[in-house]
Amino acid sequence: MTDLLSMTLPELAGLMERLGEKPYRARQIYEWLHKHLAGSPDAMNNIPASLKAKLKAEVSCDPPEIAALQVSALDGTRKYLFRFPDGCFAESVWMQYHHGNTVCISSQVGCRMGCSFCASTLLGLTRNLTAGEMLAQVYSIQRDTGERVSNVVVMGTGEPLDNYDALVRFLRMISDENGLNISERNLTVSTCGLVPQIRKLRDEHLMINLALSLHAPNDALRRKLMPIAKRYPIKEVLDAMAYYYEGSRRRLTFEYSLIRGVNDTDACAKELAALLGGMNCLVNLIPVNPVAETGYLETKPADTAEFKKKLENNRIHVTIRREMGRDIDGACGQLRKRFAEGAGSEQQA
Repeated sequence: MTDLLSMTLPELAGLMERLGEKPYRARQIYEWLHKHLAGSPDAMNNIPASLKAKLKAEVSCDPPEIAALQVSALDGTRKYLFRFPDGCFAESVWMQYHHGNTVCISSQVGCRMGCSFCASTLLGLTRNLTAGEMLAQVYSIQRDTGERVSNVVVMGTGEPLDNYDALVRFLRMISDENGLNISERNLTVSTCGLVPQIRKLRDEHLMINLALSLHAPNDALRRKLMPIAKRYPIKEVLDAMAYYYEGSRRRLTFEYSLIRGVNDTDACAKELAALLGGMNCLVNLIPVNPVAETGYLETKPADTAEFKKKLENNRIHVTIRREMGRDIDGACGQLRKRFAEGAGSEQQA
């Protein structure tokens, strides 16, 4: 069945015509879903019961449930595990900053990219999320917290550009003036470097921020950490990122997870500075979240600061990501993995 929350306003208008309903009902329903964040047709109090029944029979209207919620005692970060009607799980995180509330959402159930330091990929890819399921993560969190979401980051479980069509639909709907109307400039998409999709995204003419998961300054090391690097070498990925920048003029972000003794050496810092020199970019250093299955350890704080200093000495803009919710299964995929494995054990029993 079609996912009601994924339907655009013109698509809803077409549905109303097929159902023999007045055209204005499409806008009513759209605003209930995307402005008032109604969780189901039952919450739409000026929609007749007969139309609600038609919607339930024609399209999928069931919202995800909050299967688990962890709240950090350190900074109030809230980590949500959503269960969708088909039993699949996806994680989202709500973070409070001085500039507003940010939600980090998942774009897939699992991930097939296979990055060796990431918990999201340990169970592989189950399926893509629909645009409506991505929207539902944001809407559910805003309903739960009672606070407006001002920034959305598509950086949770999954590779967003591996779910391209649903991602673009989500971006257009979350920024739609008929919905939450979050500025495109407050939307960020992270990718491990799918070159054709990066180039295609530029031609969508969206003013969103694009972040590349780089994590290594050369192809040899990147191939060890990220299987996608075997298909797309760094030069090809950086050329695609430059192409995106030419179209959007939005400063590029390069994410770099620091792994002790692997990519945090002096030589790596020098290579990275040479690689990115002259680009309008920001390097976001990320202390890697320890995941038992990977065996990787995070770089020590003093060494992280030294790595940052070396880049800054070469006129590279650098930040160290503020660690949010470190006490609540901080790495993407950890909470989902624990629940998914538990569900599997129950099924086997």
